[in-house]
Amino acid sequence: MTKNKINIIRNIEKTYLKKNLPIINIGDSIRIGLLIQEGSRERVQFSEGVIISINNSYLNTTITLRRVFQGIGVEKVYLIHSPRITSIEIIRKSKIRRAKLYYLRNRSGKATRLKQKFTK
Repeated sequence: MTKNKINIIRNIEKTYLKKNLPIINIGDSIRIGLLIQEGSRERVQFSEGVIISINNSYLNTTITLRRVFQGIGVEKVYLIHSPRITSIEIIRKSKIRRAKLYYLRNRSGKATRLKQKFTK
């Protein structure tokens, strides 16, 4: 694609970007509110977990959230600029030294703990 086409696409996508997103990093524990439709009514369902990867690609930016539920690791990918996502709340920031935390898949229990990062 030429630069002109990319600029046109970026200008169109700019209207759909969310501006009130918190600064999230890999290793953060977050609570994400997702709008779920049940029949004729809608409700917000919250999901918690640790961000193990971020794919930055402008409007298509995704995060992978991991949580151990009843002894089984569950990972879900969220489009953070989706209109279905109502809120993102940071519960805890962690100090990490990797770009992707895929090694957490092979660990269980206390081995999955990450060091907490305290902000001033």
